[in-house]
Amino acid sequence: MKNKSIWSNYLNNNDIKVIDEDKNVDIVIIGGGITGLSIAYSFLNDNCNVCLLEKNIIGSGITSKSTAKITYLQDGIYEKINRLRNYEYAKLYYESQREAIDKIIDIIDSNNIDCDKQESDSYLFTFSNTKKLDKEKELLTSFGCNVESITILSDGLKVKRGIKCGETYTFNPIKYLNGLKEIIKDKIPIYENSCVKKIIKNKDYYLIRSNNHTIKAKYVILCTHYPYFLFPYLMPLKCSLEKSYIALIKDDSNNNFQAITNELPTLSIRYVEDKYKLILTNSNNLAYSQNDVDNFKKLIKLKPEYVWSNIDIITKDYLPYIGEIDNNLYIATGYNTWGMTNSMVACSVIHDLIANKNNKYSNLVNPKRKNNLSISIKYPLYLINNMYSF
Repeated sequence: MKNKSIWSNYLNNNDIKVIDEDKNVDIVIIGGGITGLSIAYSFLNDNCNVCLLEKNIIGSGITSKSTAKITYLQDGIYEKINRLRNYEYAKLYYESQREAIDKIIDIIDSNNIDCDKQESDSYLFTFSNTKKLDKEKELLTSFGCNVESITILSDGLKVKRGIKCGETYTFNPIKYLNGLKEIIKDKIPIYENSCVKKIIKNKDYYLIRSNNHTIKAKYVILCTHYPYFLFPYLMPLKCSLEKSYIALIKDDSNNNFQAITNELPTLSIRYVEDKYKLILTNSNNLAYSQNDVDNFKKLIKLKPEYVWSNIDIITKDYLPYIGEIDNNLYIATGYNTWGMTNSMVACSVIHDLIANKNNKYSNLVNPKRKNNLSISIKYPLYLINNMYSF
């Protein structure tokens, strides 16, 4: 058994360039996961000077620990957004996810990126909470989505109620990032092992310190998963941290689907390389439970080939925080466990904001969006939770 993600086998230590000089650029992207590289890719054909800084190597952070599902069927998220916001927010979020999937698949296909892309049906199911699942189906149908009711998954697992949707995918996220890096690196410098130590704001520009060098930039884009250091933005008030535990088990069933519950404890399934079954379970808020030993013991009973864990950022209204938080300073975070698609939403929104173009999703994911009472009441709880977690 290996205590690491299977995706980490594909991390590329070759051809690493480290920041070794002062630079003056238009845009600095901080973070070399799927969000950072996707945003860099979006600027490839623009007339601007861009560089990317990654503290380790490309993909070695949260992206390498993902379940790597490219899906819009996301653990009952539309019912949650509809309840906390309204129908229009839920529908717009759905549209953002469908558009993101199309863009990811287009990037893969148009650039012939070898990343084990597979089309696979998605299931959302419950062992008990039929009311919320029925609402999710109702919402998806109203959005124009083709939804099929089921009571059994493709592997024979019987559920109380479930739904099935198509036009969703899985892939190897690190092979995908390695492909993006090859496309990008000749036009946009990618600096790895280049940790950002300080960001200094001046009137019309920022100074970024990395490896004893200074990068001057008009725009800074933070793609660092959890930018807790942004004190004026008060991230600990606006999100909670959720930890999940993942096992990869030998499986020769030739199944090819992905599935997730809309209830706790979370159970998430997908298949990998036609020989593994990936299971994610025991997701919990870090403020309430940090019992790694017991959670890993449960996975080890399954006799896995690989085990690992991941930490996700959960926002109050289940919508990401993507956009400008200060003059020419942008963030992309709070993906609520759905980073593969929301990284592409971030790519679209931030690129258009910098280019002064309208984007239909910019208000939806605006990190400075106003909250209603049912959302704002969570502020004190989130602060306590995050203080306890750290």
